[in-house]
Amino acid sequence: MKTQLKFTKKKALSIFGYFTILMIATLMFNPIYGQTKKTTSIEVSQNERIVKGIVTNDEGPVESASITLKGSKTGTVSNSKGEFTFPKPLKTGDVLLINYLGYETVEVKIKEDTTFIQQMLSEDLIEFVGALNTNKIYKSKRSN
Repeated sequence: MKTQLKFTKKKALSIFGYFTILMIATLMFNPIYGQTKKTTSIEVSQNERIVKGIVTNDEGPVESASITLKGSKTGTVSNSKGEFTFPKPLKTGDVLLINYLGYETVEVKIKEDTTFIQQMLSEDLIEFVGALNTNKIYKSKRSN
């Protein structure tokens, strides 16, 4: 003889109802956090500030100039207009390094009232010291 279990609508709805209430309560009373914490302007202390700026040279804005915090790996690059916004709030006394290939690296010290930096880069003089090596005769390799 086979035993059959029958669920009536009344019992099925009550199990579904309890499950729904349990899921809603779980979601309401458990905090859900995102992956990153964004700082608001209220959370930034009086000593820290967001720094923006423009990097230029003799010809105009410098695109892709590197701006890094001295002694750390935190940094950003300038956009096509030479503008940048540093991703981390900076304190008084922090030093930013601004560099670009072919130009001298510039150190900018953050002061109490620094919120905007306008920096002009000057070309770096590159000297090659030495003579050509003429002891070997150059032979080209032919390919057939």
